[in-house]
Amino acid sequence: MNKEKQRSPFSWIWEFAGEHKPVYGLSVAFAIAGVLCGILPYFLIGDIVKNLLDGCRGIDVYAKSIVIIALLWAGRCLFHSISTSLSHKATFTVLGNIRKRCCEKLSRVPLGYVLDTPSGSLKNIIVERVDTIETTMAHIVPEFTSNMLVPLGLLVYLFNLDWRMALASLVTIPIALVFFGGMMKGYEVNYQNAINKTKALNDTAVEYIGGIEVIKAFGKAQSSYEKFVVAAKEGADCYIEWMRGCNLYFNISLSVFPATMLSILPIGGLLYKGGSLEADVFVQVIILSVGLIASLMSVMSYKDDLARLDTIIGEVTGIITQSELPRPEKTKTLPQNYGITLENVTFGYHEKEVLHGIDMEIGEGTVNAFVGPSGSGKSTIAKLIASLWDVKSGNIKIGDVDIREISSEDYNKMIAYVSQDNFLFDQSVMENIRMGRQGATDDEVVEAAKKCGCHDFIMQLEKGYDTVVGGAGGHLSGGERQRISIARAMLKNAPIVILDEATAYTDPENEALIQASVARLVKGKTLIVIAHRLSTITDSDRIFVIKDGKVNSSGTHDELLKQNGLYADMWDAHISVKDTVGGEKNV
Repeated sequence: MNKEKQRSPFSWIWEFAGEHKPVYGLSVAFAIAGVLCGILPYFLIGDIVKNLLDGCRGIDVYAKSIVIIALLWAGRCLFHSISTSLSHKATFTVLGNIRKRCCEKLSRVPLGYVLDTPSGSLKNIIVERVDTIETTMAHIVPEFTSNMLVPLGLLVYLFNLDWRMALASLVTIPIALVFFGGMMKGYEVNYQNAINKTKALNDTAVEYIGGIEVIKAFGKAQSSYEKFVVAAKEGADCYIEWMRGCNLYFNISLSVFPATMLSILPIGGLLYKGGSLEADVFVQVIILSVGLIASLMSVMSYKDDLARLDTIIGEVTGIITQSELPRPEKTKTLPQNYGITLENVTFGYHEKEVLHGIDMEIGEGTVNAFVGPSGSGKSTIAKLIASLWDVKSGNIKIGDVDIREISSEDYNKMIAYVSQDNFLFDQSVMENIRMGRQGATDDEVVEAAKKCGCHDFIMQLEKGYDTVVGGAGGHLSGGERQRISIARAMLKNAPIVILDEATAYTDPENEALIQASVARLVKGKTLIVIAHRLSTITDSDRIFVIKDGKVNSSGTHDELLKQNGLYADMWDAHISVKDTVGGEKNV
């Protein structure tokens, strides 16, 4: 992985280009042809000036050269247009491939990496940041290459004409580079500061927009907006201060670099006066040096683009080189049953261990519940079983097969996981449920919704199953989103079902309906339920009580009550709350 990160950005671009490498090559060829068409007129102009100095006045002497110059100008425009068309076509495909690789990678990395990285940063990298390198990739590959090759050839020609004048034409370059170096002083620090401030602004903007409901509800609009304003001001100030420190150096460098006449004219004049330089050579050097510097300035103008490209490719590769869950591409041995075993499982977030030697036996086709205080590790165990994270030590087995020996594709078919915050895509209800099993017919989707008790409320929506649910399901209530998520999981028909507070947002009437529906649908499947309302899991075949990252006790409802342990205390508290809420006589 370290070697991967140390690769140059152009090495990565070459990999991303894939089958489009020949297209980029063709684009470079047309770009070189275009630059040559832009350089050759300088030679013809030199001949025209030479003829004028020789006293030729007939228009017929210059007509042919003028026509060729016009054709070369048209050729330059044509070749440039073809070159950029080819490079843009290839680049848009490459950018699409980069985004696909990033998204595919996120589906294979541990969930911890995704949770630890602000969603604003990931979105900014994959969408905006990748988009900003379109111009660089589309132009820098053909134009940078061509503007480097042609001036080198032109410089060789100038040395062939007169090495003294060739050197004279380069005098302003080192002087300009000195000031350019002044402009680049502290570049890395300033550039990284600008990147960090921009990221902070993006993260703050996403946080502000995402939390606008809470901000309004608790009257925090002013303080939250001030945080955004501060981030925006810092984002602007870092660029302003950076540019303010560069302006003087930049202006001097930009003025000196193309001023080749300051050295060519006096040096050439002295050599011509001394008789060691012919007039026509002097004129050609004057004209060709203009073309030389113009191309070199085009090359130098890509400095910021190259720095941006390096940074963004680094951010992209920071995603695609992340360590993945250790899973084989193909499963060697499929489980013969769907019982689940956890053996001395430990797990931690960063350096903090939260699960300490978990041992569990979950029988195939049984109903199992995880209960315990908030933060005890119930959901973490469920996520480990769902293979969203990987254990720190110990192992998890499905039917005596370690889950790390099962490919992600095969394992995903075995697990249906529903959490209290399930995500719905900005598509129709029909398509959101169908994601449980791609290829399911409309009738199968409707049948799954009916079995889960969702059909009636879906039909009351504006367009029924064709109703678009909005971003993250924002057009629906929390209970409605959960019911659609359960229907999606049931349509998957996986042999192992994990429900992590899957009915947390539903009202009591619908919760009873959903539980009865789910009970029928998961019959014969291995079911794991995480619930805070203990009354919903009393009929479980086995209840695991989790406390402080360990299995405190396990057994049936009645067995645990007889133990008079933590579960009995939780049950008494649960019944007390129900009685208190149930009527005024109990208050």
